[in-house]
Amino acid sequence: MSTTAITALLDSWLNRQLADDAAAWLRETLQRSELDGAGTRALFIAFSLTGRRCGRVDLLVNDSDKKAADAARPLWNPSGWSLDQVVRTRLVLAIPATEPRVWLTIMDQLFAAAGLEELVALYQALPLLPHQALLAPRIAEGLRSNMTAVFNAVALNNPIASEQLTIDAWNQLILKALFVNSPVKRIVGAERRANGVLAQMLIDYARERYAAKRPIPVDLWDAARPGCDARQRVDLDQLQASASAVTP
Repeated sequence: MSTTAITALLDSWLNRQLADDAAAWLRETLQRSELDGAGTRALFIAFSLTGRRCGRVDLLVNDSDKKAADAARPLWNPSGWSLDQVVRTRLVLAIPATEPRVWLTIMDQLFAAAGLEELVALYQALPLLPHQALLAPRIAEGLRSNMTAVFNAVALNNPIASEQLTIDAWNQLILKALFVNSPVKRIVGAERRANGVLAQMLIDYARERYAAKRPIPVDLWDAARPGCDARQRVDLDQLQASASAVTP
């Protein structure tokens, strides 16, 4: 993964969509950050102002943009990003990263000071950041969040979870997504990482909800099926048929 390629791609999208005054503000901010002793003071200030300065409209991407994103960072899909999230990601990528531990300290400070929309942008940006090996605790923290928007920023359309989570943590991610009604089909790697332990967890979860006459998440069946063995598939099919028979 090349940070240079990613920043160039972000810049091309921003040049295409940012208003002139917002584009000038971003250029000035990046220039000031280069003069700042640690390269961060101007970026920290700008990070909190981004929504007001650049707007929160959707990023406009076409098929060519999606292919370029995947080429720059495999499995990265910017669909659903907003313009302010792209700008915030661009600002974060300007933080000096030559010393990994110093960079991580700066990132920790940024996360600690962030509001909700800023946290969403930061967690979405995780797969684009340098020093991926240092991000495991941050990924875990995002997935533990009781804020669904933060959880979704890590879990949905984000390749980093499927690349770094252990199988146990992955299974808990899928179960939590169902619990909070996040669409499993948008979890990168959901089918590839399906497994028998997860399938049994989901079968048991569905059985408990069925017995309690509570609705079963519609994504559960497709999430469980790829990891099923023959016996589990029979159990899942029978349970789905029973649940469908009583669904209004």
